[in-house]
Amino acid sequence: MTTALLDVSDLRVVYPGHGFRARPHEVLHGVTLQVDESETLGIVGESGSGKTTIGRAVLGLVRPTGGRIDFLGQDITHRTPKERRALARYIQVVFQDPYSSLNPALTIGDILGEPLVVQGASPRGARARVGELLDQVGLPTDASERLPREFSGGQRQRVAIARALAPGPKLIVCDEPVSALDLSTQARVLDLLVDIQRRTGVAYLFVSHDLAVIRHVSHRVSVVHGGDIVETGPADKVTSTPEHPYTRRLLLAAPVADPVEQRRRREERQRLAAAAPPA
Repeated sequence: MTTALLDVSDLRVVYPGHGFRARPHEVLHGVTLQVDESETLGIVGESGSGKTTIGRAVLGLVRPTGGRIDFLGQDITHRTPKERRALARYIQVVFQDPYSSLNPALTIGDILGEPLVVQGASPRGARARVGELLDQVGLPTDASERLPREFSGGQRQRVAIARALAPGPKLIVCDEPVSALDLSTQARVLDLLVDIQRRTGVAYLFVSHDLAVIRHVSHRVSVVHGGDIVETGPADKVTSTPEHPYTRRLLLAAPVADPVEQRRRREERQRLAAAAPPA
């Protein structure tokens, strides 16, 4: 039996309450999922569903209160900060906002090169690797001498993708990586991610609220609702003929150009919402 690259079992996360005597809030209620090598698992759900918390737990940015996270067959659930820094070579992240995720005081060459030097690359080797990375994400070589403010949102996200690729990771957590971009730029960045996966074999844990985006990049999809995974399956099936009522409501929420069809979808969504049990 082949071991999954990432194996999350019965993951639970509790956030402390805000305010005097506020009760803690359990955000994830026992999430189980797997990501294989060279695979994209899409995690989709509404705001507040807990989907982003799954990615943050895998990255070590929130501490699980229950369950287990295995990566490459090893338990990484409660690694120390020092151990997490070593693990960053294999697990990287692309955040949502390309404007705040890059240091505005550093050139692109420094942003991409400094982590490589820290990991032991020579300055000359780091410069060569930076050139390769810029070419890989479709940016000109002279971009290394420029500052982030000189680039558009889509170009900055390409830099963020290059930074994630720099150490040669096995897994990249993509946390809403195109939601801050316009539609045409979204499509180009998604195509870039698909092409990079085809060439490098990197796996993605891809978090989004948009079923259309998830359909474009994912092999399999897990749907998160109220801290639970309610449906998992092949991307084509889950995003076209879902079984769970919540997934059908997500699908019906996507706008269409036909006003008659849009009205029918709205009425069907309202019917499903009315029939759903209380959360």
